[in-house]
Amino acid sequence: MTHPLDALEADLTSLRAAWGDAGPAFGAGAEPGDGPVRPAVMSDAGLVRALHAAARLRRASEVALAGLAAEVAARSDAGFGAEGLAKRHGHRNAAALVAASTGDAVAGAAKLLRVGTSTRPRLTLTGQHRPAQHPAVADALERGALSLDAADAICTMLERIAPRTSLRRAEAYEAELVRFASAAPHGLVLRAVRHAEARLDPDGVEPRDEAMHQQRTLTIVEEASGMVRITARLDPVTAAPVKAALEAIVTETLHRRRANTSGTGAAGTGGTIGADGNGGTGTTDGTGAATDPTDACAAELSRPMGPVLDDRRTIPQLQADALAELARHVTGCEAAPTRATATVVVRLELDALLSGVGEATVDGFDRPISAAAARRLAVDAEFVPAVLGGEALPLDLGRSRRLFSRAQRLALGERDGGCASCGRNIAYVEAHHIDWWHRQRGRSDLENGVLLCSHCHHQVHREGWRIRADRREVWFVPPPHLDPEQRPRLGGRARFELRADHRVATPPETTDASPAPSAMRLPAA
Repeated sequence: MTHPLDALEADLTSLRAAWGDAGPAFGAGAEPGDGPVRPAVMSDAGLVRALHAAARLRRASEVALAGLAAEVAARSDAGFGAEGLAKRHGHRNAAALVAASTGDAVAGAAKLLRVGTSTRPRLTLTGQHRPAQHPAVADALERGALSLDAADAICTMLERIAPRTSLRRAEAYEAELVRFASAAPHGLVLRAVRHAEARLDPDGVEPRDEAMHQQRTLTIVEEASGMVRITARLDPVTAAPVKAALEAIVTETLHRRRANTSGTGAAGTGGTIGADGNGGTGTTDGTGAATDPTDACAAELSRPMGPVLDDRRTIPQLQADALAELARHVTGCEAAPTRATATVVVRLELDALLSGVGEATVDGFDRPISAAAARRLAVDAEFVPAVLGGEALPLDLGRSRRLFSRAQRLALGERDGGCASCGRNIAYVEAHHIDWWHRQRGRSDLENGVLLCSHCHHQVHREGWRIRADRREVWFVPPPHLDPEQRPRLGGRARFELRADHRVATPPETTDASPAPSAMRLPAA
């Protein structure tokens, strides 16, 4: 058995080595006599290596803290009364004692207690050792492959649904979630945990929907300054059309702003006619130069102009104005300048649509809703049901048109779930050709399309990534300088959703037969 501090010592040694090698080849801090290397003089590569080593050390220290906190909790059990460890040290409970020692808030200490208790070895009444309650999480924590936050999210969900699913299926999902969380950012981990909970406990989705619906609130308060504060807490079903409508207006405004700043006011539109200084007309040629050499103002006057005043509103300000615009439109005011059409996509399996049992998702929200709620939404004209397992649409347009159609964008959204690279909300992505339309004669087909946010789109082109896609999956092939073996990385919705390609055999003692995750296999090149 290894010593509990072995991992800490190994990671501290790695951090010392990475820190010592992080200095620049020359300059301040490069000479041995200059003392410890300061982060300000580290090379870029050395800084990143030191950051990774420090992160591993922090994970190892969190594992040690969680184990100690779990033992504190065991010795502070309510059964000990005033003789419990925490009360003997003047604290109300174990979380308060741990918080006082770490300097964290009680919520952070409670997280240490939860993870430590869920991953510590157990003893039977006869003194025999048993594995941890969540062995896959415990093993990943010990190896430094899992963060404390990810471990807490997985363990908390599994314990919440334990009475309503079989042990075998819970263990299968635990292993899959741990595998995914070891390489995914925390936001995608939380999304995967929510989908796992919906599949492990399909009967609990609708009651949770109803409970959230009953908690919806919106308050309007006029402050002393005259400002009006509107605060809302909405369940996903209520919030979906509100969010979609606001995002549609804001996105349209941002597109106009980007078009105005990217050269619509520049010369070169050709053949534009404008008024000259004498009340007549002047023309410009294809370069924007005035054809009448006697009229010095004609060239400037003939150019299409952008907005006179720059739009400097922030995103929160744009959203506030969009809300006011929607309200004016509803009350019948004709002054509203934008008539944005907001579409909400509700995604569910065909079986769930027919039976009303199971879960569904609404674009823009991570938490699943019940299939029954999705069926109610699907009758609304502004809600588009994306039914999985039904008839496919003919969505290959070849080179008959350049832009992807609305149906194609819905299909790409089904496959990619937002930005296919980083998972950003689907409202902030655009459909791009993998093989460029002009340069590479790319087709406007699903297998040549991908949804990307602006940042990932530029990064793909800047670093030389290649993208492979079909109707079900999208893969990103890194350039040789990032991965000499150029191993493809799975993107799109398959990256953060637990796939239900097959079902785990139902144990004899239970009738639980909802889908369990399967391994994601790399398609042939």
